[in-house]
Amino acid sequence: MDRALVARFAADWLAIWPENAPVGLAVSGGPDSLGLLLLARAALPAPLHVATVDHGLRPESAAEARYVAELCGKLGIRHETISLALPTGPALQERARDARYAALGDWARRSGLRAIATAHHAHDQAETLLMRLSRGAGLRGLAAMRPRGVVPGSSDCPLLRPLLGWRRSELAEIVAAAGVEPVQDPSNADLRFERVRVRMQMRHLSDLDPMGLALSARHLAEADVAIEWAVAHCMEAVRTEDGISYWNPGNVPRVIALRVLERLLYEKVGVHSRGNALARWHDRLARGEVATLAGVRGDGRKAEWRFALAPKPRSAADPWMERP
Repeated sequence: MDRALVARFAADWLAIWPENAPVGLAVSGGPDSLGLLLLARAALPAPLHVATVDHGLRPESAAEARYVAELCGKLGIRHETISLALPTGPALQERARDARYAALGDWARRSGLRAIATAHHAHDQAETLLMRLSRGAGLRGLAAMRPRGVVPGSSDCPLLRPLLGWRRSELAEIVAAAGVEPVQDPSNADLRFERVRVRMQMRHLSDLDPMGLALSARHLAEADVAIEWAVAHCMEAVRTEDGISYWNPGNVPRVIALRVLERLLYEKVGVHSRGNALARWHDRLARGEVATLAGVRGDGRKAEWRFALAPKPRSAADPWMERP
């Protein structure tokens, strides 16, 4: 493999995973994940572990998993096939994603792996950004996929995406140069799925550069980190006495105040709330009203807002209601 490509991947990898600890690669057998496999084998010193998740949705999937296992055997890499029994039906891609990450997280724990790496690249990032733009996502959503995150459904297993700065075509060329034949998943051309439709539309927009969109997502992620830094400073100003939390929002920008409320809500009742419900709660408090969200009573009638657990209804016939 070209030394420049190996050095480039090694630098991208070290930027998100400087530890010399075992990591598992998720490899489906497609050109993207095979590119990840070949780059990792050439660049990383630690022994590799590979898993292929067979969702059981196509007759060919079992043979594709065996193909990856055979390739890993030739490369001297430990491989495990994780077989699922996922029923067809609505929201198939979302359910398959959740089941896949749950299975990979369990595999990491069983195998003593410290992180999982996937082959998401710049085109995937661009597609994600466009999909979230069309839904009116906020800054956190528009930051799209982070180079280092957490495996969904896991509390602490890192999820690494070292290829977000790589083009799909670059990975395909690496696989072709190695003389490896990737498998082709027909679902990648199924227009019933939103991501496939966005991908097809992007191909007809020659002026839309996926690398530029991926770079924008990176800038948005950096802005999101800056907001989290400001939120942490705001939280230092929150004081709690006798179970009541006090915070003076002052001239704090709304986007930061929303996240402060999100954290206060989680601290009080362990609930994550985002979106319209949280925004309405903030806006009522900013108008000097009293409002309750997820069992937390907020009082915005004074400069210093107050937060406490809301009283429970005395009975079904006489519910406690929040009033200004």
